[in-house]
Amino acid sequence: MALSLREYRARIKSTESMKKITRAMELIAASRIIKAQQRAQAAAPYARELTRAVSAVATFSNVDHPLTTEPEDPKRVAVLIVTSDRGLAGAYSSSVLKEAERLTQKLREEGKEVELYVSGRKGEGYLRFRNRPVVKTWTGHSDQPSYEVAREIGEALIGAFLHDPEHPDESNALEGSEGVDEVHVVYTRFRSMLTQEPTAVRLLPLEVVEGEEKPADADLLPLYEFEPSPAEVLDGLLPRYVQSRIFFALLQAAASELAARQKAMKSATDNADELIKKYTRIANQARQAGITQEISEIVGGVNALADANAGSE
Repeated sequence: MALSLREYRARIKSTESMKKITRAMELIAASRIIKAQQRAQAAAPYARELTRAVSAVATFSNVDHPLTTEPEDPKRVAVLIVTSDRGLAGAYSSSVLKEAERLTQKLREEGKEVELYVSGRKGEGYLRFRNRPVVKTWTGHSDQPSYEVAREIGEALIGAFLHDPEHPDESNALEGSEGVDEVHVVYTRFRSMLTQEPTAVRLLPLEVVEGEEKPADADLLPLYEFEPSPAEVLDGLLPRYVQSRIFFALLQAAASELAARQKAMKSATDNADELIKKYTRIANQARQAGITQEISEIVGGVNALADANAGSE
């Protein structure tokens, strides 16, 4: 059954209101993404130099540190999933959640038990709805992360990694966690305004992504001398290294979220334009059909009146 002209006009009005909202959200995301990109770029040099420092200590010293030692038989793994707090960002959160599901499935196939840590309400809601246990969540900062949040997340993950049942106070372990042998992070890497790539990286035990490589004849060279000692240097650097990597991941995810939201809102605004044009065309056709019908009725009435007058004569 065809809609009336009034109903089409109501739909046009509501679509125009929705278009204003999506356009405003597009402009807000566009204004924030520049700052998010600048924050991510500004954090990169610190993370890179800290990586090189940690790499030098780990490469040119013979210290076995808990954060750099590979476990012989890892059984438990912590996975941090970085999602958004709000929706209307296209497939941003669903893409990173799919990557997290792929990683957890791979880890379980390797015989490892997975503990989940979540940043963002979307990831929390996704896992809660499926009755998946979550050790700890952090929300309310996805589009504007702070280093304080990264430090809190880093301390929680390091505490779970250094879990020691005999010395719980020293390990700073979380309640409900029995300790983990590996720590992974799943987030969205910002490539460009058009490309955001879900990425999974292992943080602990330490895998140096960038930094110095040990030369082939390093055994013939004297080791670096560290003050006060390599172990104490690692104790100071590694927590900051983990926190900086997490902070960099949060900044990358924030830029990716804003880019995805801008793209989604632009698409929604364009779709609203097309819908308004469609409804306007249909409304015009309905109005023209109504006018034609009214003219036909008037003409028919005039003809009927003329016939009646002719018959009476």
